[in-house]
Amino acid sequence: MIGPDKDAKFPLENYDRLCFLKNVVKNPNIIIGDYTYYDDFENVENFEKNVKYHFDFVRDKLKIGKFCMIASDVKFIMNGANHLTDSLSTYPFAIFGKGWEHAMAGKSYTKKGDINIGNDVWIGYNATIMAGVTIGDGAIIATNSTVIKDVEPYSIVGGNPATEIKKRFSENKIAKLLELKWWDWDVEKITKNIRNLSDNEIEKIIE
Repeated sequence: MIGPDKDAKFPLENYDRLCFLKNVVKNPNIIIGDYTYYDDFENVENFEKNVKYHFDFVRDKLKIGKFCMIASDVKFIMNGANHLTDSLSTYPFAIFGKGWEHAMAGKSYTKKGDINIGNDVWIGYNATIMAGVTIGDGAIIATNSTVIKDVEPYSIVGGNPATEIKKRFSENKIAKLLELKWWDWDVEKITKNIRNLSDNEIEKIIE
C-alpha cells in the first residue's frame, strides 16, 4: 500500500485519539482537506465542540487545507460570537424578546468572514483562532496563541495576540514551496518524496 488510507477515521492502529479529521466532522460548514489530523487528549469528537458560536443562520465556514496538524483544545471562534460595538451598549437585547425584539431593527452584527487555514499548517495546543483569519500554507501557530489577524505562509507566530516570531525559510525558498504545492501531488509522488519532504533541501525533490 502507498501511504495511509485518507478515508480512515483512525489511521494509527489501536489508537483512537488521533483522527483524520475530514472523516469525523459532520458539520457541512466545516471543510477539511485530506490527511489533516486532529489529536485530542480525550475524544476526537471534541473538535466540533471547540468550533464555538458556529450557528447555521450565520452561514460562515471553517476551511482547513490538507496535511494540517491540529493539537488538543485548539478553538475556533466563529462570527456568531459578535456583538454590536458601535452602539452605546453591546448587550444583545433582541434575542430575549418580551418587548426587546426590535432592538436590532436596521442593524446587524459584524461578520468578519470565514476562517481559512492553508495546507501543512501546525496549530499548537490550546491555540485560539478568531473569525475572519487566514493562515497561510506552512505556518506554525505556537501553543496558547490567540490569532486575531492573518498569518503569512511559512511563518511562526505566538503570543496573545499572536505576532510573528520568524519566517521558517528564506523568501526565495518560501516562494518555491508555494509554487511547488506538494500537498496537491498524488499520493504516489508524495510517497516517493517522503524523505525529501522530511529534509530541508528543496533541490532534492523528485519531479
